[in-house]
Amino acid sequence: MDDLLVRLRTGLPADALITDPDITVSYANDMASFCPAGTPAVVVLPRTVEQVQHVMRTATALRVPVVPQGARTGLSGAANASDGCIVLSLIKMDRILEINPVDRIAVVEPGVINATLSRAVAEVGLAYPPDPSSWEMCTIGGNIGTASGGLCCVKYGVTAEYVLGLDVVLADGRLLTTGRRTAKGVAGYDLTRLFVGSEGSLGIIVKAVLALKPEPPQQLALAAEFGSAAAACDAVCRIMEGGHTPSLLEIMDRTTVRAVNAMANMGLPESTEALLLAAFDTPDPAADLAAVGALCAAAGATEVVPAENAAESELLLQARRLALPALEAVRTATMIDDVCVPRSRLAALIDGTAAIAEKYDLTIGVCAHAGDGNTHPVVCFDQADPDESRRARESFDEIMGLGLELGGTITGEHGVGVLKKEWLSRELGPVGLELQRGIKQTFDPLGLLNPGKLF
Repeated sequence: MDDLLVRLRTGLPADALITDPDITVSYANDMASFCPAGTPAVVVLPRTVEQVQHVMRTATALRVPVVPQGARTGLSGAANASDGCIVLSLIKMDRILEINPVDRIAVVEPGVINATLSRAVAEVGLAYPPDPSSWEMCTIGGNIGTASGGLCCVKYGVTAEYVLGLDVVLADGRLLTTGRRTAKGVAGYDLTRLFVGSEGSLGIIVKAVLALKPEPPQQLALAAEFGSAAAACDAVCRIMEGGHTPSLLEIMDRTTVRAVNAMANMGLPESTEALLLAAFDTPDPAADLAAVGALCAAAGATEVVPAENAAESELLLQARRLALPALEAVRTATMIDDVCVPRSRLAALIDGTAAIAEKYDLTIGVCAHAGDGNTHPVVCFDQADPDESRRARESFDEIMGLGLELGGTITGEHGVGVLKKEWLSRELGPVGLELQRGIKQTFDPLGLLNPGKLF
């Protein structure tokens, strides 16, 4: 420990090192439940690429594990510390280095907050679409590390589709530049995409070149109430089959609707078994809403409420934004699952989750990015009750198993981390797992980068 601190101090300013255990413990974990975390030896907050390189050279020389972190808003334990590690927090590397409206790119450091970037590019008429629900807190580096998504993915895609190039400090301290600044480029293997979603296990992202889009028009939304989840999911299938491209298409099951009603008195009927929210940011959103409203009615919607202006749209979308806080109020703790299934199997996942909730005598609400099949079953439980905590974990696993049975994946946007690494091997299979471990060995032969995550 003394040798580690002495070596780190030779290349870092005093304020970049935190050794007080009362403070370092606050960096030990992200927001995931049921994910063990160790005690870090030191927390380092670098401000430059050279300082990150110094940390990695020191870690390699002394064989000390390094756990990279962003804002720690993740939900899989990917940012959790291991015993005796260096926690490498990138939150001080928070500069927007360039916004180029001609090339439609932004060049940023990893600690830039998602919402800060979005507002900055909006000032020049551009948009950075990826919008995780934690966008006011989460960092671009963390978004890239976990390949995060958001509400707009149905139209605009996920983080991976916006990362053009990266600067990455490797385990031994070398600096690797991947990708490009150009709109097109296919030179060599796509190492950029390899780092996206790697959860800090292959290298430390210190700079990113991000694609931007023209700022879209103001969206308009509608809400449709249904008497069953199956009817709401039928509407989703009709909308997508009909060639519509909503900027948002979200669904909430009856448990979530009732939790939101209890918290905010939204006035949604108790008979609502599912609530579908759709929005368009097209040149004529009212016409698109009318077409989608007709499809919802044909699928059995009991009521369709289109907004006439932006203010009404915000009121309609408020129910979705309150989904997680409302479910968190049900019990003392929540586990947020992240199972993605084909859109055509969405109803089976929602109904199957309801059956799992009944089996384990738990409250489990489902809200989902219906347009891309990414569901978020939220298991509510009392963490002070050992039996209820056990049932919560077992139900969580059963939901993941259901997702795989339906042709889905164990994670659409939250990542694997600690929480789902046992399930990753099931999804990948032995050959896939062997190849992924081989990639890890190539980039990190000593196994120092974020050990114990993914597999």
